[in-house]
Amino acid sequence: MGLSHHKDKDDDFAISGPKHMKDIEIDWDNEEHRRCITACLVKGSYVLETKRRHLAPAWWESFHFRLDYVLDFGCQCVVCTTSQLLFQYAPPDGARRHPSAPSYVVAFRGTMTGERTIVPDMRHDLRILLNKQHLCGRFCHARQMVGELLDSIAVPSSAAVWLAGHSLGASIALDVGRHMMTNRELNLEAFLFNPPHVSLAAAIGEAGKKDVYAMGYVGKYYLGEILTQHKGRMEELFEKLRPWQPYLYVHERDVICMGFIHYFEQREVMMMKDWIPGMATSAATLSFRDMGYSLFGKHKERPHLIPSAVLWKNQSQQGDAHELQQWWQPKLVLSRKLYKWP
Repeated sequence: MGLSHHKDKDDDFAISGPKHMKDIEIDWDNEEHRRCITACLVKGSYVLETKRRHLAPAWWESFHFRLDYVLDFGCQCVVCTTSQLLFQYAPPDGARRHPSAPSYVVAFRGTMTGERTIVPDMRHDLRILLNKQHLCGRFCHARQMVGELLDSIAVPSSAAVWLAGHSLGASIALDVGRHMMTNRELNLEAFLFNPPHVSLAAAIGEAGKKDVYAMGYVGKYYLGEILTQHKGRMEELFEKLRPWQPYLYVHERDVICMGFIHYFEQREVMMMKDWIPGMATSAATLSFRDMGYSLFGKHKERPHLIPSAVLWKNQSQQGDAHELQQWWQPKLVLSRKLYKWP
C-alpha cells in the first residue's frame, strides 16, 4: 500500500511535475523549457501504461499538447513492452504560436519494471549489453510510423517533428533519427534521456582507461587500412550523419549511459593527439565488432557511433542517476558540450 501511494505521487503531475514550469509563457528557444517539456511528454507515456492512467493527460495537456494516438505492436519480445505516443502541439485559441515550437512530438518510453516483467527486464538488459535491441521489429515499426507522419506533412522539416525518449525509448528515438538523416536527409530534433550505451571502461581506472582507448584507436586504424570497403562505408555514413546533433542527456553516475560520455570525451582526446595524421578521425568511425561482422559479409554499425551530438551531463549528486524525473528538476548542475564531426 505504501509503495502504491508512492507511485501515485510520482505519477501525479500536480505533485511531481515541474512546478517552476507551471503558468509561465513557454519559450521554445529556451533549453530548459524544451528539456522539461519533452521529458514530461515521455513521462506521460509511462503513466498511460499503468493503473493510474487517469493521471497521464496532465503530463501533456499542461503544455498544450494533445494525444493523437498510441502505437502498440503485437510483438511479444521484451522490447515491445514499450509503446510510443504521438503528441500534437495545440496552443490555446488566440495564442501566438512560437516559431520554434514543434508541430508533433513522438515520445518513446522505456521498459517498465514490475513483478510481471522482472524476467523480461533481465533479457532486456542483456540485449542492451550485447547491442541486440534492434532485433526487435519495434525499431522498424517506429521508423515506418515517423516516416508516414512526415509524409503527411505538406512541407516536412526538422522543426515539424521532434523525437523524445528515455532509456530504451531513447535508443529507439536515436535509431529513428539516424534513419531519417541518412535516408531522407531530415535533421529531426531528438531529446534522448539516459540513452543506453554500456561501457566496460567504467570498471577501469582513469589512467588505464586512457591506455585502453589509445590502443583501441591504433588497432582500429590499422584494421581499417585492411578492411577498406567497410572503412569507406562507415566514413560515408558519418558524413551523412554529420549535420545531425541529437541532445544526449546523461548523468555522470549512470553506468547505463556512461559509455556516451567516454565515447565523445576520449574521441576528443585522441583527435587532439592524432599521432598519425587522420588516425583518430578514421578510427572513430569504426568498432572491432562491426569490422568482425564485415569479414563475414554482414554490414552493421553500432548505434552509439554518431559523429555529432550535444552532450548534456548532469553532475548533481542527489537522486537516481537513471530516473527520468531528474530532467525536469530546477537548478540542475548541468554541463553542455557540443561535439562536432570534423
